[in-house]
Formats: sequence, structure tokens, C-alpha cells
Amino acid sequence: MSDIAEIKIDGKVYEFPIVTGTEGEKSIDISKLRDLTGHITLDFGYKNTGSTKSAITFLDGEKGILKYRGYPIEELAEKSTFLEVAYLLIYGDLPKSEQLENFQAQITKHTLIHEDMKKFLDGYPSKSHPMAQLASLVCSLSTFYPESLDANSSTETMNREMIKLLAKFPTIVSFIYKKSLGHPLIYPKNKYDYVSNYLNMTFGQRTEEIEIDPVVVKAMNTLLILHADHEQNCSASTVRMVGSSDCNIYASVSAGIAALWGPLHGGANQAVIEMLERIKEDGGDTEKWINKAKDKNDPFRMMGFGHRVYKNFDPRAKIIKKACDDILEKLGINDPVLEIAKKLEEAALSDPYFVERKLYPNVDFYSGIIYRALGFPTDMFTVLFALGRLPGWIAQWKEMHENKEPIGRPRQIYVGHTNRTFVEAENR
Repeated sequence: MSDIAEIKIDGKVYEFPIVTGTEGEKSIDISKLRDLTGHITLDFGYKNTGSTKSAITFLDGEKGILKYRGYPIEELAEKSTFLEVAYLLIYGDLPKSEQLENFQAQITKHTLIHEDMKKFLDGYPSKSHPMAQLASLVCSLSTFYPESLDANSSTETMNREMIKLLAKFPTIVSFIYKKSLGHPLIYPKNKYDYVSNYLNMTFGQRTEEIEIDPVVVKAMNTLLILHADHEQNCSASTVRMVGSSDCNIYASVSAGIAALWGPLHGGANQAVIEMLERIKEDGGDTEKWINKAKDKNDPFRMMGFGHRVYKNFDPRAKIIKKACDDILEKLGINDPVLEIAKKLEEAALSDPYFVERKLYPNVDFYSGIIYRALGFPTDMFTVLFALGRLPGWIAQWKEMHENKEPIGRPRQIYVGHTNRTFVEAENR
């Protein structure tokens, strides 16, 4: 097979190299297209455009494959911890025992945040969205660590900033939640692992010690692992784009948080619960709403079913379904909204309409159910998504810097007015 692609423009043929990835993905390198032809490509939403070469994550939507650094997501979710996966994504390999211990020790050392950041929390309106607070607080970390602003800082300095961000992120997330309840903040404790520490800061009380259920810890580890990275999605691409201007890691990740906020990206699991609440308020007749979803003339659509990238099944959904079942069985929760979710899940897995169209329950459907079962309010769901996605954002930012990638600067096709003559205001 030829390793050259030909493009014919105005009778002239131009040749461009075909680049093949390690998993067999094919691309046409059009880096010199504009220089050679004067033309650019037009690709709304960059659906067919490869913006970078990356060794972090591979996914095949048609085959339902997701790998981190070559490891199948199924194996990582079953056998590893979130911190192991974070190390893998950021540094390229699973850590040896000594490396993991050192990594955990460094993170434990930096879990506290500056006390002045509590003043920022106090200044936010009581009903402000947690994602707005998270983006702001993460960006503000750069004011406490001005050494992070130097784009040419040493590898040691960059690594220290990545560790700090990983360490302080769950503390910030838990503080946002506690503040929303009006509860006193719970500080991190060095005796806990990463996930247990977060759960203690979130659900713990100053008046008494709480028992952290291993089933909940396992489920949270699984959720965070499944969300840790997902190739060049909207938020990861945003982190790389912002970072390409030599912007510091805190501001770059803050931009990723803002991108994740939207309901078409990280806000999907929140939209699932809001849909279930709407069905409950309407009387809980799931058959009625299933029929509405089937009616092409009805604007209603089922949230949490199918996936834009995965065309057959979402490999993460199979894993998270078990975690969801374990949590619901362990906690024994009697929640009408979760009962509606089970009926919708059953319909989607058996109804020919959904089966033929591959509208299976996806990771957002199950994660929303788990977060609700654990007691999180819906506006915290996307914040928890960000907690999981953090290692991926850091890895993407680090890789972009190490590859010395140029500043991101997409082109456009201008479709506005051409020459216009200025007219004074009184004569317009």
C-alpha cells in the first residue's frame, strides 16, 4: 500500500505522507498543505483532524477498546489503584513498589492548601456552582506558587508542580462540598490513601471518626480510573491548547475544568439524574418516557445512553455497572429515582429499538447513579469527573511541553463582509 496520499487541486497533484500509529491508525500529514497549495482544510469540531501525536491513551470507538499507555482499561480497573494509574499516565509506566511509595509520600506531603484560599471560598455566593469555584481555586494556585509561571523552569520544578496539583485537588474539591453544606472543613490526614483521604474530608465530621467502607473506596477508585483520560476530548485538547502558549499548569488545567463543565462533556452524568428526576416528577411511568425517546417527532432524548465515540459499546460502562450494582446492594438504598434508572437500564438492554441502535447505558449513566447513591448533590457530579480526569490533563500538558509542540492556532474560512466604507454615526 502506498504511504503517500495525493490531493488534486486545479489540475495539479500534491503528495502528502501517510502516518501510521502503533495501533494501525492512519492519518494524512497535511502540515505543508497551505504552504504548497494555498488551501486549508475545513473540519467543524475537528472531528477528522489529528492535532498531535500522543503516547498516552488509545481508543477504538468501533471495537470498544480503551487503553492507557498500552494497558487495557479492564485490567487497570480491576487490579490497580487510582494513584497507580495517575503515575502510569503521567510518567509512562506502572510504578515499581518503591516508586509508588515515593509518589504517595510526595502527594501526602502536599495535600494541605494555603489557609488564605479559605477566604476565597468565603467570598463565593452561597449558591455558586461548584465547577465555577473549582476552576477559580485551581487557577489561583498559581498565585501561591509563582515558580510555576516560568515556562523554562527545570524538570524538577515542573514535576513538583504536578505533584502539588494532584495532592491539593481532592482537598479543594472536598472543601467546596463542605462549604456548600455550611459544615466545618475537614483537613487531610496522612494515615489515609488518596481516595480514602478524599472520602474522609468529604463525609467526615469533626465531632467523630467515620468508618470508610471498602466497597465505597473500591467503587470510587474504579470511577476515577475510568475517567482518568480519554484521548483528545474537548477538555484535554483545551489543556493542551492553553498550555501551548507556555501557560502554567494551574491555569491550563483550570481551562480544562471550564471545558469539562458543559453538559455535552463532563456535565452528562448530572443531566442523567436530572432526567430521572423529571420522570419521577411526572409519575415515574418509564414506559411513557421510553416511547417518547422512540418517537422521532418528540424532542426528548435519553441522557446516558449511547456514546459519540463508541459505536458498539463503551468498555467503561461494563466495568462501572458492576461497581454500581455493588454499591446499591451494599448501601441498600430505597430511592425511587434509582428504581427508575434500573427500569430504563433494563429496557435499553432488551428493547430491540435500543439494541439495534446500540443505545446502551454508558459511563455517565452509571456514574450518576453511583454518585447519587453515595449522597452527592447533582451539581457536584462534574467536579468528581474533574477529580478523575486530573491525571490525564496533567499527562497531556506534560507531553505537550516535552514534545515542544508549537502554539495552537487553528485557521478559518472567513464568511463575513468584504470591503465596507465607514459612515459617521449620525449618517448611519
